[in-house]
Amino acid sequence: MTADPPTIWCFNGNNRKGNPFQLSAMGVQWIVREARKHSGIQKEITTHSLRHSYATHLLEMGLDIISVKDLLGHADIQTTLTYLHVARLGRQKPFSPLDRLYKE
Repeated sequence: MTADPPTIWCFNGNNRKGNPFQLSAMGVQWIVREARKHSGIQKEITTHSLRHSYATHLLEMGLDIISVKDLLGHADIQTTLTYLHVARLGRQKPFSPLDRLYKE
């Protein structure tokens, strides 16, 4: 038994007949390049920089590193740990779990 191929992707395209298909990597890069041009942003933006921003914001919003690893499709956690260096994570004052046990 084989599964049907997906018809909805993060970046969906349509062929001449209007049927959905997955955009190529070059197609996504073209979209990002065109969006940057139309936005007036001067700094270079790549699909990879969007991926980095996505991962960094997830970490800053409190998502755990293992979930980020899974979302990005990394095989090795060491690859994902590089995002911890750029994320602005506030340090908490050390605490005892007992201090938070009966917090009102």
